[in-house]
Amino acid sequence: MARGTKQGEDYFTPLRRLGVAVTVFILLLTFLVWRIDSPRIERLRSAILDRVIPPMTWVMAPFEAVTELVINFQSYQRLLEQNADLRRELQQMKAWREAALQLGQENAKLLDLNNVQLDPELTYVTGIVLTDSGSPFRQSVLLNVGARDGIVDGWATMDGIGLVGRISGVGQETSRVLMLTDTSSRVPIVIQPSGQRAILGGDNTLNPLIEFLEDADLVQPGDRVVTSGDGGVFPADLLVGQVALGSDKRLRVRLSADYERLEFLRVFRSQPREVINDPGALLAPEVAPITDAPSAEPTAATPTGGADG
Repeated sequence: MARGTKQGEDYFTPLRRLGVAVTVFILLLTFLVWRIDSPRIERLRSAILDRVIPPMTWVMAPFEAVTELVINFQSYQRLLEQNADLRRELQQMKAWREAALQLGQENAKLLDLNNVQLDPELTYVTGIVLTDSGSPFRQSVLLNVGARDGIVDGWATMDGIGLVGRISGVGQETSRVLMLTDTSSRVPIVIQPSGQRAILGGDNTLNPLIEFLEDADLVQPGDRVVTSGDGGVFPADLLVGQVALGSDKRLRVRLSADYERLEFLRVFRSQPREVINDPGALLAPEVAPITDAPSAEPTAATPTGGADG
């Protein structure tokens, strides 16, 4: 048995050596053929490639598929990295966009505070909102202006666009603003263009109720709402908002002031109204009617004739 195995090995060993020698010879010949710079060898190389390459396409297909798969995988990795970078840049852009919007709104409010055209006698003081003490039972904010700035209890406040409320407490350096949404807030209003007068009553919502309306048929959603000036608390013609129909089918006001972002408030110095103590003095005094006196006509003297003698 061992002898048979030895004979088999002696038989295959020369064959392996011959195969190795032939392979080395072919490789050397191929190398030489591809290295020789000659027109004839170049034509030979071209002929060999034309004969060998087209039939060997199916052999190269798996290698090409693997190469393409590797390239696609590398491209997919690059896409993932680019996607992650774009997501980070998008988050940064969102943060910058939010900051830009806040700055834009703040800038617009400041411009409104500086450029709003009102009664020239209606001056104002601009204050910064320090805290928001809103609650289910009381809605108010605190300003950094007070008695030292000449603030008086009852003055109206706006955010540059619409009416916010009135001063309901004054300290030396701060003051409290009672907002229109508070349940204790009542403001006389005029609805334009119909001219209907009503009362704006807060109910702790962002859309206060319209109460005591004269004629509801003349009012439509979208009508402009301004202060009427009745009662002498608020100046007239301050923008409050627009009429809206609530879910409870009651007329409400969509406030123009941005209650969610109250940063600056303008406090109006209300001018005292002129008090008329003697209304009758406004009437012109009565003038006695002038009548023409009858003129006395001279009576003609009757001539007396002498008697004929």
